Amino acid sequence: MIKKPITIQIASGLEARPVALLVQVASQYESKIYVEDGEKKVNAKSIMGMMTLGLSSGESIVVSAEGSDEQAAIENIEKYLSSDN
Repeated sequence: MIKKPITIQIASGLEARPVALLVQVASQYESKIYVEDGEKKVNAKSIMGMMTLGLSSGESIVVSAEGSDEQAAIENIEKYLSSDN
């Protein structure tokens, strides 16, 4: 399992469209992927779960992945969250 702190740099934060795109990125991987914000931990492949976090630009989260392609999953999620789409 890999855990990595990531700061969201998407200007609009994680509202509906960016969440949908994040879920698409996460869903490409076999690994179990979770996003943690404080006490909340949700499946990164769940649109509804991700929407409950209400994340804003500049917030720091922890992304964890466990599985055969965990390294690639973390790298691409970080790449997505670190770009201003």
